Amino acid sequence: MIYTKILKPTDENISCCASLIKSSDIVAMPTETVYGLAASAYDKNAVAKIFDAKGRPQDNPLICHISNFDMLLNLTCKMSNLLYRIAERFWPGPLTVIVPRSDCVLDIVTAGLDTVAIRFPSHIVAQKLINECGFPLVAPSANLSGTPSPTTAAHVYDDLKGKIKAILDGGTCKIGVESTIIKVDDNEIKLLRPGAITIKMLQKVCKNVTADITIFNKPDENIKVISPGVKYKHYSPKANVILVDGSLSQFKKYISDKLDNNTFCVVFDEDQAHFKNNVLTYGKDSLSQAHNIFSVLRKVDDLKANTVFIRCPQKTDIGLAVYNRLLRASGFNLVKL
Repeated sequence: MIYTKILKPTDENISCCASLIKSSDIVAMPTETVYGLAASAYDKNAVAKIFDAKGRPQDNPLICHISNFDMLLNLTCKMSNLLYRIAERFWPGPLTVIVPRSDCVLDIVTAGLDTVAIRFPSHIVAQKLINECGFPLVAPSANLSGTPSPTTAAHVYDDLKGKIKAILDGGTCKIGVESTIIKVDDNEIKLLRPGAITIKMLQKVCKNVTADITIFNKPDENIKVISPGVKYKHYSPKANVILVDGSLSQFKKYISDKLDNNTFCVVFDEDQAHFKNNVLTYGKDSLSQAHNIFSVLRKVDDLKANTVFIRCPQKTDIGLAVYNRLLRASGFNLVKL
């Protein structure tokens, strides 16, 4: 059994974690989105440890995290004008780009695809760790595969204690949902996963921005998808999640005869007064809902709920990211009123 330490992000501890990574080990680090489970992007054995620790399917590619633009140039074989404009405007920040890979990128990182996912996090602890290592780090969410993503060091510890040696505690993640993922071609952006970088923001650097159908719909098993990770259930508590799209009055009426000791509802902050028992809230607006949603889904498990009804968020700006995560957490179990 490995003894897992939660470490303050001092220079000494960051250096210690970098040494672990250089020795083919894995550690958890904070980012502005969620906590990531980090390993050298150039170390096949270390990357394999991530898949083992998380129970992650091998055909689900990983994102390479960088701390300078030289690392970007090493990872991709094609630096288009559009990619340059995107990087200049949104990095460091919560945006992942999918671009043609270079020869130095490992197959285990890309699941054998000819593209690689890259992001430049803005969290200072993540940047310091990558700088201390001197090479890109792969860092999927530091949780068990399929469960709600971790936004605190305690969440990581709950999922991965005994599986990793160290967690750098950078506090609660500012944003709370994973990065926006886009595929970048010469003159086109395809949105594969919504996040804090929104379609409106992307349209300021490229007029041709389209959203992939898998953002809103469960992918057909017979169709080849751009991002293999969308085939799997994500962000899910143990409870059965049912997403309910409707007004407050419609929501109240729908769940009025469904709540019991093991059934809960999750609503907006201002809705709480309309429910007497078994109610949780996840924010007053889209920003706070993004920040809180994974903590609330974990709270559902703490309460040992069997079923949870969640009032659907707004589907604009970062609210689209919250909606996407809840769709996937529910296994696309959506009730439209």
